[in-house]
Amino acid sequence: MLEINIPEVVAEVRAVFDRYERALKENDIPVMEELFWNSALTTRYGVGENLRGWRAISHFRRSGKLGRFRRVLVDTIITTYGRDVATANTEYQREGEALPGRETKTLIRTPDGWRIASAHASLLGLTV
Repeated sequence: MLEINIPEVVAEVRAVFDRYERALKENDIPVMEELFWNSALTTRYGVGENLRGWRAISHFRRSGKLGRFRRVLVDTIITTYGRDVATANTEYQREGEALPGRETKTLIRTPDGWRIASAHASLLGLTV
């Protein structure tokens, strides 16, 4: 039977989640690149972009379009499914932005450690 939220696995994933958040706030591109799974199957859907594959994500990061920003996380939920798959869901408020955001990450355990295989960010209330 699949074990949900094994405490030590949740702690491992939380550490990676926190490390990525620090890198995001500091615009530490090498750490952000390290923590995304280096695969053509990796996806990142942002507020204004759809990126498929690690290379596309890296190119976007290196373009400087996001830069540094501050945000406060609210109601972060880490859920692990066994020892090798996890999700991280959080709400956030970016400094100077009116709309709150939401973010979901799917993480997988690889031979190199936990990596983000899929990420999706959106703004609540944004209409297109």
